[in-house]
Amino acid sequence: MNSKIIGVLAHVDAGKTTFSEQILCHAGVLRKAGRVDHGDAFLDAHPLERRRGITIFSDQAVFEKDGVRWFWVDTPGHADFSAEMERAVSVLDYAVLVVSGPEGVQSHTETIWALLERCRVPVFLFINKTDRIGFERAASLRDVKQLLSPDCVDMQGYTGGDMPGALTEAVAERDEKLLDRLLAGDVETDAWLRALRGQIAGRELFPVYWGSALNDQGIAEFLDALSLLTNETRPDDSPFDAVVTRVRHDAQGARVCFFRVLAGAVSVREAVALPGGESVKLNDLRLYSGARFSQIARAERGMLAAAPGLSGVRPGDRIGAGAGQHRSFSSEPMLAATVCWDRAAIPAPRVLQALRLLEEEDPALNVTVNPATDSIDISVMGPIQLEVLKQLMLDRWGLDVDFGKLRVAYLETVTSSAVGIGHYEPLRHYAEVQLRLSPGPRGSGITFESKCHVDELALNWQRLIETHVFEKAHRGVLTGVRLTDVKVELLHGRAHLKHTEGGDFRQSTYRAIRNALMYAESVLLEPVCRFSLRAGEGDYGRVMGDLTRMQAKLDPPRMEDRRFTLTGEAVFAAFSGYIADFMAATHGRGSLQYRLDHYEPCRDAQSVIEAAHYNPLADDTPDSVFCSPGAGLNVPWDLVRSWAHTPVE
Repeated sequence: MNSKIIGVLAHVDAGKTTFSEQILCHAGVLRKAGRVDHGDAFLDAHPLERRRGITIFSDQAVFEKDGVRWFWVDTPGHADFSAEMERAVSVLDYAVLVVSGPEGVQSHTETIWALLERCRVPVFLFINKTDRIGFERAASLRDVKQLLSPDCVDMQGYTGGDMPGALTEAVAERDEKLLDRLLAGDVETDAWLRALRGQIAGRELFPVYWGSALNDQGIAEFLDALSLLTNETRPDDSPFDAVVTRVRHDAQGARVCFFRVLAGAVSVREAVALPGGESVKLNDLRLYSGARFSQIARAERGMLAAAPGLSGVRPGDRIGAGAGQHRSFSSEPMLAATVCWDRAAIPAPRVLQALRLLEEEDPALNVTVNPATDSIDISVMGPIQLEVLKQLMLDRWGLDVDFGKLRVAYLETVTSSAVGIGHYEPLRHYAEVQLRLSPGPRGSGITFESKCHVDELALNWQRLIETHVFEKAHRGVLTGVRLTDVKVELLHGRAHLKHTEGGDFRQSTYRAIRNALMYAESVLLEPVCRFSLRAGEGDYGRVMGDLTRMQAKLDPPRMEDRRFTLTGEAVFAAFSGYIADFMAATHGRGSLQYRLDHYEPCRDAQSVIEAAHYNPLADDTPDSVFCSPGAGLNVPWDLVRSWAHTPVE
């Protein structure tokens, strides 16, 4: 069966959940629409979502319409859960952006629009709450055209048949051949409908519809238009390939991986290739709709399916033909916090284990342990996410934790190349790895390349080393934060025919990376955000002064309708404290959006490093273990080269 994956997105309180409930009613999924304030919304099934009245986790409903299987994906609306939203957006065929008519385009609406643009997702707009006092249709349309795209086109009333003249002209404006046909009076319905579908799919035109979700006005019309104007994905005969969209743990704690099938199909009991090079048999395939699921025998191209297990697979990983590839995400946290709890009552391993499970579901948490301070740190998007994490720890594991003050999340990288050796040879074990770390391009993360010949080290061992490079976040040696933008090259490796096991190469790989870091020149990186703010012309002088004092890099200002728009870049450590001040200064009428743009060397690195009190020798060890009569001998990192079994390049 052909499929469509359509996601719904919105600024908080735009009415997204109510809109989805009405869509599902008209699609036959629900008999009665639930409500956020009643705590019975179908796609906000998690108790935490119902208590707080906001969408926290992406979820899906499945239904059939016009012979096509639809996957309706609900996404979080709050900025603190934008990483969860981006993971959902990355696999959508189309998006529906719900905008509150009276409030218009708000700051997070613009952030969502920018994400949809980066991901090249076609968009339909539904202007909600048109029955509210203060709504003006002309002003609302002008708002979306000015702040989102001039290609937003009012299509209210069109659900097929002959196109209204204004819509015909809008389609012709974007296609010279159709313009000639229009001038010749040729407006054959099917040809123009195909052209409209193509322009929507190509993001040349964005349909705008209107209504009130709470009062079920305009919903049926919108659903019919969505069915008519979207293309479906057809199954094919290519090799199976899929991307993991999210990881969850069910009520019994069992791990479930959700994935979109990009090509081909997979059936129950078929073996699927995983990122680490191994394969696993799928004993169960599921189709989830809300909290319920049904078992299926086969998942085809275009479907959002799920499978229990798949240990070690993370959101963004490819499985099947594309195994080993990873889809990266731009919504990365710029804040970090330390976990606090009653250590006398709760053992640290219990807290860490629970956080590791949450990290499987949201890799952006980047859970790390700092041996120097015996603390556990996490990365987050904002304070609301911390409140949710606190409640999740209590609800799921009965762990009462809190969090310290939010601080900027730094990273580390290297500015020079260095070779490191990791040797692991206690009794009846053996592995040696020689790696070179080099600076990588900004934003490249960790990359790997093998320059080791298979005659020296078998290919299966080389692939295992590559897996160990990527299986955890490696820490820098300045403050112990995550390492990034580093190229890892495998130069040499050794194994023993009898005594080498897989875990030996894990030990030697970790030690080799750490050993190289001890020789390399490292630098602390701080996040730089890209921002866009808008306010009334009376606030221009004050805002410009504030941004100048924080040394922001500004683009030329834009003035329109007695309002100004400023875009630019700023170091997040300075900008983060300004967000609340800006909203207060503009009395809540200003609009501000920002996102992580890149990392650059920290301006105040020395004070940050000194405050961290980090001891690199107390963390992942750079030392090696060599064979000594009857046991293993620990050799300090700076003496490893003289003991190594392979010469240092």
